[in-house]
Amino acid sequence: MSINGLEQTLFFSVGGLPIIVLWLLLGAIFFTLRMGFINVRAFKHAINITLGRYDSPDEPGEVSHFQAIATALSATVGLGNIAGVAIAIQLGGPGAVVWMTLAGFLGMSTKFVECTLAQQYRTIRVDGTIAGGPMYYLSQGLAKQGFKSMGRILAMSFALLCALGAVGGGNMFQASQTQAAVTHVLPVVREYTWVYGLGLSTVVGLVIVGGIRRIGAVAGTIVPTMVGVYILASIWVVLTNLSDIPGAVVLITQEAFNPQTVAGGMVGVLVQGIRRGFFSNSAGNGSAAIAHAATRTQEPAREGIVASLEPFIDTVVICNITALVCIVTGAYQRAPQSALGFELVATAFETSVPGFSVLLTFAVCLFAFSTIVSWAYYGEQCWRYLTGDRFVLTYRLLYVGFTFVGTVTQPSTVLALSDMMLFAIAIPNLIGCIWLSSDVARSLEDYWQRLTSGKMPIHGVKL
Repeated sequence: MSINGLEQTLFFSVGGLPIIVLWLLLGAIFFTLRMGFINVRAFKHAINITLGRYDSPDEPGEVSHFQAIATALSATVGLGNIAGVAIAIQLGGPGAVVWMTLAGFLGMSTKFVECTLAQQYRTIRVDGTIAGGPMYYLSQGLAKQGFKSMGRILAMSFALLCALGAVGGGNMFQASQTQAAVTHVLPVVREYTWVYGLGLSTVVGLVIVGGIRRIGAVAGTIVPTMVGVYILASIWVVLTNLSDIPGAVVLITQEAFNPQTVAGGMVGVLVQGIRRGFFSNSAGNGSAAIAHAATRTQEPAREGIVASLEPFIDTVVICNITALVCIVTGAYQRAPQSALGFELVATAFETSVPGFSVLLTFAVCLFAFSTIVSWAYYGEQCWRYLTGDRFVLTYRLLYVGFTFVGTVTQPSTVLALSDMMLFAIAIPNLIGCIWLSSDVARSLEDYWQRLTSGKMPIHGVKL
């Protein structure tokens, strides 16, 4: 079955607009308005927090603000930013970039709400580790308002779907993309995929056994490196095609509102852009809240503000630069129909700078590896919630095993599974977030009043 066929099968739609995409979009619009455009007014403050201006080692938690955002970014940067963007352009045309950017902008508010709630309802286990995320704020938050049974059902649904989604979208698809990337440069790997799979699985296992502290440390190193390498390479390609930038911008704008070659017309472009935008930054599915719950802070709203940067970095910056590379080089038109995800972007790089595919392969492997280890943590936390902290080793072994399986799985099949699971967890998560949004608004109001009045202690120099 083709990707289009799988999409139609897995995503029920009304008038061509999938219900789950509409659900994510409406939720993001609601949070943006309810929180007074927090994605705009707190942007500068979010940067200051990330730089450590408000960090205190005496606050409870396991990782710093920077490590938390690095872990969350490592789980999203990769899956949608290279392969996903290329697919959006293939299926929705250049105009999908506009709607992808809109999804990133609105998703900043959704991330704020999710991660503020994660801090408000996190739990410290007897061994000192932090447990938090949608399964906790759904169960505890709704119970606090007198809806204990409903909260429990939503929490269990989220945990089950996330544990499964981690194996599919966060693990197998990433493993598949790394295998495709390496094979693109070293065709001989195609003959020994099992060797590559064993190697990747072993390294993943060595990292995830250390829990969030080791994952946070690894992500804090890998994420800045991989983002820097990829952006520099992309800028080089764009600069070599500088004269084509104005035409690309005009094409993107025209195709966003008046598509000429896309099946489904305007709706098709809008759906592909918004769908891939939310898929790239995971705003609405609640996964990032699991990482941000472990941050050292006593200010829930502060962590939510930090988290709001993720969709901006992930979608507004990285996705857009990927799209420009594909468009200014014309690769999205010249690449064969069979080229999926990484292969399309690789074609774009090779068109401008022969040999750049090696550098791109390195970046893709870092993107994918960091995503795999971060989703291992997300899935494990959900597994522990479902089983009462039992059989943790079993889940880790299964997760590592599916890393191997992903290297020999057809990308189109894994992509469909990824979309299904990672979008499905947004249903229980957003129900709870909307239900508890008044709690978040009160927390934000109190925090913002203390911040603007100068009562907030600062460590270091504020920008």
